[in-house]
Amino acid sequence: MIRGYRAELLSVGYDPRDAPDAVRHEPDGLLVVEDGIVVARGAHADLAEQFPDVEIETLPGLVVPGFVDAHVHYPQTDRIASHGEQLLDWLNRHIFPAEKAFVDKAHAEGVAAFFLDELLRNGTTSALVYPTVHEQSVDALFEAALERNMRIVSGKVLMDLGPDGLKDTVASGRAETERLIRRWRGRGRLGYAVTPRFALASSDAQLADAGALLAAHPEVLLHTHLAENVHECAAVEARFPGAADYLDAYDRFGLVTPRSVFAHGIHLSDRAFARLHDSGAGIAVCPSSNLFLGSGFFDFGRADRHRVRLGLGTDVGAGTSFSMLHTAGLAYQVALARELRLDPFRALYLATAGSASLLHIGDKVGALEPGQEADFVVLDCAATPLLERRTRANELAERLFALQILGDDRAVARTYVLGECAWQRTSP
Repeated sequence: MIRGYRAELLSVGYDPRDAPDAVRHEPDGLLVVEDGIVVARGAHADLAEQFPDVEIETLPGLVVPGFVDAHVHYPQTDRIASHGEQLLDWLNRHIFPAEKAFVDKAHAEGVAAFFLDELLRNGTTSALVYPTVHEQSVDALFEAALERNMRIVSGKVLMDLGPDGLKDTVASGRAETERLIRRWRGRGRLGYAVTPRFALASSDAQLADAGALLAAHPEVLLHTHLAENVHECAAVEARFPGAADYLDAYDRFGLVTPRSVFAHGIHLSDRAFARLHDSGAGIAVCPSSNLFLGSGFFDFGRADRHRVRLGLGTDVGAGTSFSMLHTAGLAYQVALARELRLDPFRALYLATAGSASLLHIGDKVGALEPGQEADFVVLDCAATPLLERRTRANELAERLFALQILGDDRAVARTYVLGECAWQRTSP
């Protein structure tokens, strides 16, 4: 089935840092979709006559690619906005007790359904997601994602040094991971990630086994945390005294690869940034959680000097919003704290094609180019009185920046997955 959507279209398919002409904008555009795939895109005046028999729907608002969340924890949904602690104490006080409940498949199913619906309500159509140590937590998430046709990458958390009720063993972690890969490989729009929680949660033997899993399954990602908090970094330094730095603690086990996604990366040396660049690994920048937990400000300038691949993550539940618009606005503020002015088009890139590239799904989503899947969001610049006043008659860059600073889920009018409306705001 072929459908056409007429709207103002905007995407940033390449990093403006490296490609000054990366912004693609059609003020009066036409997006043609067949069986969930973009088959044509351009100015309405140029394309409409090529598709005379296609029914065209006009979408009021600014249409951008579906957002791609490069790092988020679905089991932490119910612990968002938990008070009073930095990372390690926050995990022990708030998160580990909540994650123990995911031993119950029914509980996992309920949270997974709410979580994915919340992503769609915020315009997020693809995500790299942490579950828990429990095998059934992955099944619950993937089953819910299949029902919604979402592009979700996830994988059982490995943590043989975790607290009682929330730990595995090297053998059980390996066996459960292998089963999950076999069970879910090639189904729908799903992908798998080998997921050691962080360096302190796994023994040397389990970290080595994670490296062996990556080598045995070259199609999967590596997803973990890196250099998020100063106390965490000090503990890692004490645990791995022979390592050059936190990244090297992973590298010695074969975990730094072109398919490795490291969340945070706030407290990194130039050596680590250089190694990330050389390996092709990248960082999911998570400004909301870094601010909420008092972890620090990501150094965009240093990452750019080393040409490190970047994406953007909400990191719920340490992150305080599912909105990638809001997260992009916080990324601007974090960058400015280090005297770097993050361009709104680059912020959009990080929230869409940049995260997609980091997750190795950039050929599928992120730019609304022909051949890609038709995941997109309709943004309403008049969603609130203040936003309408601030964006009225302004140029594109200023409107986009206002959406990132003032916008959130209220600015999402509709979310489309494979060309089908998956969520629609029912009231202004």
